[in-house]
Amino acid sequence: MPSDSHGAPWCGLVYPAQVSVSSQQEQVMNRSAASKWLSLPLFCGVLAISGCVSNEAKKTDVPEKTETSTATKPAPTPVASSACKDSSAAKKSTGKKPAKGSAPQAPACAPEEAPAKTTSSGAYDLSKNKPVADSSKVEAGQGTRVKGINDWEGEITGIPAANSKFTRLKIGMPLQQVFDLIGQPTDQGAYITGKAFIPFYFGSDKSRWEAVYKGQGRLIFADQAGFGTAQYLIWIIHNSNEYGYR
Repeated sequence: MPSDSHGAPWCGLVYPAQVSVSSQQEQVMNRSAASKWLSLPLFCGVLAISGCVSNEAKKTDVPEKTETSTATKPAPTPVASSACKDSSAAKKSTGKKPAKGSAPQAPACAPEEAPAKTTSSGAYDLSKNKPVADSSKVEAGQGTRVKGINDWEGEITGIPAANSKFTRLKIGMPLQQVFDLIGQPTDQGAYITGKAFIPFYFGSDKSRWEAVYKGQGRLIFADQAGFGTAQYLIWIIHNSNEYGYR
């Protein structure tokens, strides 16, 4: 018969010491199992919290899409010219008032810009010229420089009168041709210029011829280059108040 460590025979009976040991082991196992079951929800909760935190971090990392709308500039409203009749003037003349909520009507027409008024003497633009009060006090450079025929250059001063004969003339015309076109002057005469005193100068304009026309103005002619005696028109002075004598 088998016996225990104290020499007592073993008959399948359980001693109290063995019962207490086994009960303690069962309690430990139950506690460990209970702790496992309790730790499982806690672990799931931790996972859920960490997932939420990570999602929030991702949301903060990703910048929110902002819709940018480009403001469109309104089209410029057409400006009505004073020459056009706008709708308001037409309504005042007819006495009818526009219906409520109706859009204002645009001007009926867009008039063309009127050309600037220019004063001309034949083919020359004299819009920048000023009237001449005294022809004897006119100086070179006060008028408009022009280029005439036969490569002659000259000047036109003053504003031509309404019935001026000078508008038929061109710079560079010879003296006799001018007289044939507009007739003989009221007074005329010659004088020399400073170029006549330049040594070895054989150019033009050493002497001049002045023709005065009453109520028209004055014409200045210059001699040709070299030793010729012909005179050519180089300066037209418009003066409607010209009294006719030098």
